Amino acid sequence: MTRAPLIALAALAVLASAPVPAATDATATLHQLFDSEWERGLREDPTSATYVGDHRYDALWPDLSAAANQRSDAGDRAVLAQLAAIPAESLSATDQLNRELFRRLYQGRVDAYDYGTRFTPVSHKGSIATAAELAELIDFKTAKNYEDWIARIQGLGPAVDQTIDLMREGVRRKQVQPRIIMERVPKQIEAQIVADPTTSAFYAPFKSMPDSIPAAEQARLRAAATQAIAGTAVPAFKRLKTYVERDYLPKCRDTVGIWDTPGGDAWYQKRIEWYTTTKLTADEIHQIGLQEVARIRGEMDKIIAQVGFQGTFPEFLQYLRTDPKFRYTDPQQLLQAYLVMAKRIDPLLPRYFGKLPRLTYGVRPIPEQSAPDTTTAYYQPGSQDGTRAGYYYVNLYKPEERPTYEIPVLTIHEAVPGHHLQGALAAEQG
Repeated sequence: MTRAPLIALAALAVLASAPVPAATDATATLHQLFDSEWERGLREDPTSATYVGDHRYDALWPDLSAAANQRSDAGDRAVLAQLAAIPAESLSATDQLNRELFRRLYQGRVDAYDYGTRFTPVSHKGSIATAAELAELIDFKTAKNYEDWIARIQGLGPAVDQTIDLMREGVRRKQVQPRIIMERVPKQIEAQIVADPTTSAFYAPFKSMPDSIPAAEQARLRAAATQAIAGTAVPAFKRLKTYVERDYLPKCRDTVGIWDTPGGDAWYQKRIEWYTTTKLTADEIHQIGLQEVARIRGEMDKIIAQVGFQGTFPEFLQYLRTDPKFRYTDPQQLLQAYLVMAKRIDPLLPRYFGKLPRLTYGVRPIPEQSAPDTTTAYYQPGSQDGTRAGYYYVNLYKPEERPTYEIPVLTIHEAVPGHHLQGALAAEQG
């Protein structure tokens, strides 16, 4: 749903929150640019504003029209020109680094616009089809919280139609998703097409409302939500489902690599440079991968010998995949195992880290509607102001397919000392 990756907005938040030293005009100009761009990012992408805990735009969706995308791209290019005019030698060493990180961020946005990432706005993992999950990021306390959510539901019509327009343009440009990805999407959309509005995921916040809101007001808000879901959301999702099934899926590609899109090879190389900060080619990285596979295989052979397994390497893999002792069949048992692992790791952190963040984190199941189509686990950052905790989301769908030996490494990677420490400490940096 977002034009720029959420992680980019979070990175910008760290820069924007850095204190402005009483120094040169160049320093002041740079920090003013950080502040103004942070605000522009929130205005242009209200859903990302919700993610970072700024609730001024909770009633809105991003404007995905061609004109809005062009304005945003023009703004990004203007930022690059402004940065080029700020002499690096007039900045402190810290701000020279900030300037370069900021430049890299905006160059990445311009590159994404030039390639056309906006023309594939829907996938199996995170799009308007699962946008009701935004409710988990809002602490519904006041009538205004609910009114904003109703307004957001009422805005689904234009948001869905703009999404369809982008997909149509993608088809025209032959920038489409792989079929194997999009085959999962109609079922996600179907889950939003409900006969009873109170069963909609968008209605979930209204099922338990705070006593501080008078009963009559609660009834009014529930009625308005019901009408918005029935009158706007359901028809919008019907349009999206019809378009995806009738028009988009037949035009999807059987290949999966980005190379099979216009400009895909060049974009792939830019993604390599973005994620590795190197000029390595795909073939060179593949060779590194082969070397790592050989190294890891050697480590696995040592472990096989250490545990005394009698059998071949393929037999050991089969043992890991099929032995019942490595599986839970009850989703709640699996969730409990993740919770226990998180609390086993937490007390170990002071042994290895001299600074820990104030912000805590929780463990939540991935929402049922998206669980079949997403990863085993992921992390959702807390709010920038520290009032909403981070959350480690775990997938409880088909627990029998989720081996217990994944739990420690996933917890370490997604929660602590992985993404939670990474993001929380960055947000608190001054």
